Amino acid sequence: MRTKLSQFKFELNDKLIARTPSKRRDDSRLMIVHRDTGEIEHKQFTDLLDRYSEGDSLVFNNTKVFPARLYGLKEKTQARIEVFLLRELNAQARLWDVLVDPARKIRVGNKLYFNDKRGNNRLVAEVVDNTTSRGRTIRFLYDGPNDEFTKELHSLGNTPLPKLLEREADSRDAERYQTVFASEVGAVAAPTAGLHFSRETLMRMELAGIKKAEVTLHLGLGTFRDIEVEDLSKHKMDAEYFQIKQPAVDTVNATKKDGGLVCAVGTTTLRAVENSVSAERLLATSEGWTNKFIFPPYDFHIPDHLLTNFHLPKSSLFITTCAFGGIDLILEAYAVAQKEKYKFFAYGDAMLVV
Repeated sequence: MRTKLSQFKFELNDKLIARTPSKRRDDSRLMIVHRDTGEIEHKQFTDLLDRYSEGDSLVFNNTKVFPARLYGLKEKTQARIEVFLLRELNAQARLWDVLVDPARKIRVGNKLYFNDKRGNNRLVAEVVDNTTSRGRTIRFLYDGPNDEFTKELHSLGNTPLPKLLEREADSRDAERYQTVFASEVGAVAAPTAGLHFSRETLMRMELAGIKKAEVTLHLGLGTFRDIEVEDLSKHKMDAEYFQIKQPAVDTVNATKKDGGLVCAVGTTTLRAVENSVSAERLLATSEGWTNKFIFPPYDFHIPDHLLTNFHLPKSSLFITTCAFGGIDLILEAYAVAQKEKYKFFAYGDAMLVV
């Protein structure tokens, strides 16, 4: 029986999409969904650590969002063009894979000028290739050292807030659309389950003896791209870089061998660890690019629990959540979430599937 995209359709009330972050990171609500009984509990995020004890492990994605949204001016016409940086292709050549909007105005050979807030030109880029309808390869024309170029790029960029929030990023987003433990620069979207953790929550974890493991998976826009095939086995995810180092392997495997609980914080963490399973069904070190798409049915090896946000219908994130919790149960939980006015999407509330 093939798993179909239409199985993951539900009607979402747009008013439940959180447009702004809560006052404090851990102010959000927490729904706990029990796979064994089907019970659904309503808690606050601050209650999360009550589920865990000394020796259990929470696994986090430590990717760091860079200011990927730039606004440039097209030569001659001075048309304002949004340039969304996807990934660096070649550091020496300053080549980047980007999305442009409006795309119809941008052709190979065009130059784009990026100015600071005072109108001073800081960077120039030339379009060197068309990759998709909106995709382009651009070369930044910059002769200085790489660290200076990166500094310029980041000073001109804006927090890549999802378009669905229907507002420009502001000063609070620079902090809040980033986890407090973010350390490895490379994502164009935040691992949203991690946004709920404050430094105080992490301190409480440490004091309780709950272990913290970090892995890296740099989210690209492919994670959020619409799925356009009914047969999910035919959907191809865009490749994303991931890395799992020895400290995380040691922490997670010690927990599993001692009979403790392992909780994956976010579907990107889930994908990273499930991409790195040893023959003994334990976590293994690994590094590279993954286009792993987890959809039902799927046999999980590493995590016992999943902490995640409330996602959009038919999204890869929602489908992966259903793979972990079961399609019928997660659909029921989402119906309850809407009835109880839980907030959805990046700045929304949290769900723990146990």
